[in-house]
Amino acid sequence: MNHIFLSLSFVFLLFNYSCGQDSKNRIALSKEAAEYQLKEVLANNKLHNIINSKDKIIKNQETLISVIEPILFDIYGKKNIEDQKPYGINDFGNYYVVNGTLDKNYIGGTFLIIIDKRNAQILKMTHGK
Repeated sequence: MNHIFLSLSFVFLLFNYSCGQDSKNRIALSKEAAEYQLKEVLANNKLHNIINSKDKIIKNQETLISVIEPILFDIYGKKNIEDQKPYGINDFGNYYVVNGTLDKNYIGGTFLIIIDKRNAQILKMTHGK
């Protein structure tokens, strides 16, 4: 019952304060409420969750790139990853396997990332030498 009240309170506050653009007049989820939401989803991630095992949240290659590039840039360096364009993208139903490419005369490694389209979970990420 308490989680229903908390969820409804959050929706009410979000609705009432979502129209303004001034950050001084905005309200965010408190740390305690955020922690409660985290514990709820870890205990039962089926509660009011749009992510399921059937629908895909990464529906196209543009979204895929927008999800993986910031992660790859942060870990391996932006220039390094951008030098590996165009990316090799293979679509296997619920999964994308993406790798960097190199010029034919270049010796070295590239990144490899495997991501689940249904929940954006990275299943594998590596970089060869």
